[in-house]
Amino acid sequence: MRVVAEGRWPEAGDGGVPGVAGFVHSDFAPVVVAVADRCLGRAHAVPPLPAGNRTAVVLVSASGDRASAGHVRATVAAGGRVGPLFFFQSVPNSVAGHVAARWGLDGPVVCLSPTGEPRAEGTAEAELLLHDGDADQALLVLIEQAPDGTPSEAVAVLLEEGTGQ
Repeated sequence: MRVVAEGRWPEAGDGGVPGVAGFVHSDFAPVVVAVADRCLGRAHAVPPLPAGNRTAVVLVSASGDRASAGHVRATVAAGGRVGPLFFFQSVPNSVAGHVAARWGLDGPVVCLSPTGEPRAEGTAEAELLLHDGDADQALLVLIEQAPDGTPSEAVAVLLEEGTGQ
């Protein structure tokens, strides 16, 4: 497996994570978009990629969007009304699909909740997609939100078959 490009959130000089239209309350989706943009931008400059690029997205998160889940849980417990955007953003596929649409990625979109080491499980899924011919490249995004509400951290790696960097 060859690493084509990599990005992290945050990196030196980063301020707050930019918002993403259609996603509210939580930094989960904005961090996924920011780290994916950073990684893909290092490999391909600007979106969209040419049609036929066969680039998959593999999003890996054991806990998903903790902040949104907590907000929904508290709102329901208090007898409140949950806003419709929370139904959209409650599944990680929504932000993975957003990244795919923004960059014109036309490979499969896969979301994993790992039971073991997240990077190893995500890399194994990417390898399978590449080896089986479902994709030529795979964008692997790993994100976890801290349970204490501190800002999210993430890494994105663009992979393809081969060896070395």
